[in-house]
Amino acid sequence: MRLMRLSHTEQAVEDRRIPVTVLSGYLGSGKTTLLNHVLNNRTGLKVAVIVNDMSEVNIDADLVREGGGLSRIDEKLVEMSNGCICCTLREDLLIEVERLVEEGSYDYILIESTGIGEPVPVAQTFSYVDEKNGIDLTRLTRLDTMVTVVNAAEFWKDYQSRELLADRRQAAGEEDERSIVDLLIEQVEFCDVLILNKCDLVEPKELDRLEEVLRSLQPTAKFIRSVQGQVDPAEILNTGRFDFEQASVSAGWMLELSREEHTPETEEYGIHSFVYKRKVPFHPERFGRWLARWPEAVVRSKGIVWMAFDNRKAYSFSQAGASKEFTSAGLWVSALTPEEREFYFGQGEPFEQSPDWDERWGDRVTKLVFIGVGMQRQEIEASLDAALLTPEEMEQDWLQFPNPFKPVTT
Repeated sequence: MRLMRLSHTEQAVEDRRIPVTVLSGYLGSGKTTLLNHVLNNRTGLKVAVIVNDMSEVNIDADLVREGGGLSRIDEKLVEMSNGCICCTLREDLLIEVERLVEEGSYDYILIESTGIGEPVPVAQTFSYVDEKNGIDLTRLTRLDTMVTVVNAAEFWKDYQSRELLADRRQAAGEEDERSIVDLLIEQVEFCDVLILNKCDLVEPKELDRLEEVLRSLQPTAKFIRSVQGQVDPAEILNTGRFDFEQASVSAGWMLELSREEHTPETEEYGIHSFVYKRKVPFHPERFGRWLARWPEAVVRSKGIVWMAFDNRKAYSFSQAGASKEFTSAGLWVSALTPEEREFYFGQGEPFEQSPDWDERWGDRVTKLVFIGVGMQRQEIEASLDAALLTPEEMEQDWLQFPNPFKPVTT
């Protein structure tokens, strides 16, 4: 599917567009219960509901049909089964939404995404023009609110799990290698409203601690606590909260990287964050050993890494719970030829004025955000510093250092 992004000016249409709210959240979080509650308590809105389920039998759609209070005459329930609207059924979602809008019968569209769905691709479906199918949902609909529902009683168990979706027979297909924790993080870090559901099953102090951790992962969303999905519909309908650009950089680690100076968070639950920044590469063997002794207090870490085994490439590191991912992030700007820089960035890019620019090493840098509970910043920084190249090693042949990351570099 080829998509084309629209500018803010092109999107600034006087709004007769149909607003859309998308509900995301891992399996068992309570999305369907929330959806039924909203449908039974809305005032005057004619609603079309799309319920997505990975299985062949759409159980959630049956629950909405039985308990959602939809008018059989004026409203519609659409089942999208045996696939995920963020990937295999994405084109079907485009076509279905266009058809619902063109019917001209609905004031609002509510979408319940499957529990293993990622919110970003769904949001993109409403924020881009699909040139392949000739469908422009940006002129027909207005993505109003991205909601993520979190199961307060099960979050830590799932977050600390080492399981893949495939281990629980929840994978989207044979090639789906996502972990449970990576999916949870995707859903938490991209939302406008985060509903902490099933709060009656958690002790108040533990609930406060969980909310503070989630706020460190997603600082910009509105947080709502609920029991059995009891939420005022006005909190998720016609809120006008969604903005794709803002949502794309709303994750806690992104905001931390963008700050010139760190603003301390509340220390009541020992939750804080910091950025580790160094203009020296890591020794591959020592950094590999550091990763194997990961500090348990770190809940989330992400950023860019300079490794001594490859002076042309930057590497991306991401951690959530027990899941760690180390991948290539492309070439450093200073590794490009003048012709390559002009090709990729055009003329006049003042890279040398960047605070990360070094006369010898250019833009090569390590910048890692750490978010955690009870972290010992000085100890973490000291242990990472010990994994950097020493001044003597900086002058040696870096390719001769033992490298446990060889599979990543090939």
